Formats: sequence, C-alpha cells, structure tokens
Amino acid sequence: MTVQDVRAFNRFYTNVIGALDYGRHLYAPYTLTESRVLYELAHRARTDAADLRTELSLDAGYLSRILNRFERDGLIERAPSPRDPRRTSVTLTDRGRETGVLLAERSDAAVGKLLDRVPAADRTRLADALGTVRTLLSGGRRPAPEDVVLRAPGPGDLGWIVQRNAALYAAEYGWNAEYEALVAKIVADFATGHDPRRERVWIAELDGRPVGCVMCVRDATGHGAAAHGAAGPDTARLRLLLVEPSARGLGIGDRLVRAVTGFARENGDEAVVLWTNDVLSAARRIYLRHGFTLVAERPHHSFGRDLVGQDWRLELCATPGGRSGDDGGGAG
Repeated sequence: MTVQDVRAFNRFYTNVIGALDYGRHLYAPYTLTESRVLYELAHRARTDAADLRTELSLDAGYLSRILNRFERDGLIERAPSPRDPRRTSVTLTDRGRETGVLLAERSDAAVGKLLDRVPAADRTRLADALGTVRTLLSGGRRPAPEDVVLRAPGPGDLGWIVQRNAALYAAEYGWNAEYEALVAKIVADFATGHDPRRERVWIAELDGRPVGCVMCVRDATGHGAAAHGAAGPDTARLRLLLVEPSARGLGIGDRLVRAVTGFARENGDEAVVLWTNDVLSAARRIYLRHGFTLVAERPHHSFGRDLVGQDWRLELCATPGGRSGDDGGGAG
C-alpha cells in the first residue's frame, strides 16, 4: 500500500460522508467537531474539560470556544471538578441531552441509508473490514475485554436493539420481518411496563458504541402460541442476547449472561430460563458454560424458516464457573 492508496480512499470516503451531509443538515446548527464534543458529553455522566481536550486532540482555545457556545445555548453547565477544584467539570443539561439525541438520530438515519446500499449478506464482511482498518491504523492494538463496558440503556438504545437484531439475524440466518416484529414487541413491553427492581437491560459498549445487549424480564412465556418454557413468579427470563460480529471474541456474551444470572440471584430468583433455536450454536455454548440445561425441544416454522426451538433452564442453587469463550446471540 502507498500514500496515494490511502489518500484515494480518503477522497472516496469524504465524498460519501459529504453526500450524506449535503447542505450540512445532519449537524446544523453545529459543526461536525461541535457535534463530536456533544456526543462525548452525552456518553458520560460528567467529564473534565482537560480530559475531553486530550481525548479529542483539540486545541485548548478551540475547545473553550465550543464550550462557551454550548453554555450560551443552554446545553451544558460548568463547575469546579470534584476531583480537582483547579479543573472544570462539564455536564449536559436536559436541553443538551435532547440536542445530543437529535443529532445522533440524524446521523443514524443517514448512515442507515448508506448501509441500505449494501446487501444484507455483505454487511458482516463490511463490519469485519472496518474493524481491520481500525486495528491496523491504531498500531495493531486490538480491543481487549477490559475495553468493553456494560451499562444501562440510554436514549435510542432500545431502538438499536430492535434494529440490530433484525439486521443481524437477516444477514446471518435469513430470518424475515417476523423476527423483527417479535423483538419490537419484547422491547416495547419492557419500555412501557417493566419493574426496574426485577427487570433490566444491559448494553455492552466498546469505543463509545453499542456492540451487544441482553435483557432480564419476569415470567414471560416466549414466542408464538407455545409456552416455550413458561416461567414462574420466582423465575427470571433471559432474552435478546446479541453480540455484534465485530466485537465477538472478547467474552462479551459471557459477561452479558453473567450479568443476568447475577442479577437474578440478587433478586432471590430460583431459576433463569430462556428460549432459543438450535441453529444458534455460539449462544448455546455460552449457556452450557454457565450451567444452563436443555429441558425441551420442539420444531416450529417461524421467521421464514423451519427451526427447532429449545427451552433452557438454570437452577440458581449453585454458581457455575462461566469461563470466557465464543460470543454469539440468542433469540427469544
């Protein structure tokens, strides 16, 4: 590869991004750099201005002007840092969070249109290629398990769960819109009526972007007319385990399952149950590592495919080892 190869790719990609942002509608009334600063602030509870300047490689004067504008617009509040009064801590206001969500939604929609040009079967290959570029240009350093953070969902994350489940299962298994409808219902039911003391969603985040998810809910009966291992009042159900292809191999699937089982134990649940399909071999390996037992199987035709549904159960009287290994996903 030569310098000209890299410059040619830069010209190509900047043209693509320019086409997405024709007329600067994506970030208006803010610049791309201002939007990036707002994004970083939206993904932190609180940050010091000095840390922000270092991480974004911004000139101190330039960042100061950006923060001055944000403060005038009512997007941020500044105060002495609780760690060091000589430093300035920056926090988003409610208006700042709303603005950050709006800009993120615009950007997601624009990139979504770009991905619409890529056949579903090629999207995993594209994700792997982007990961390779990032790895090579960052000095060969690959993401490590400790780079992944598990957090509660923020604005837009529940929508991301629906979109990524639908896109990945279509690309990897050829499932149709029936599966997207199922995931949308599961997520909508959680969003409109969950018990925060007994039910929870975890988002796995890497480099500021979601790369995985899982859900723990109460006494659900699963998909379709069949019960799929009906749960009792003291039983938790694991749902919608997913790990992005670009982030697999970091033990994220194990960490997400461990988060569910640990949460259920803290709540005093007797068991955790889940429903999946036999084609999801990576997910089944994770469940086995954590002590889940296959309790029932039944064939069904769903999502445009002939499948074999499986009920799995983990009794919480003992704590399995749960060693790290392959990541995957699990429907239901």
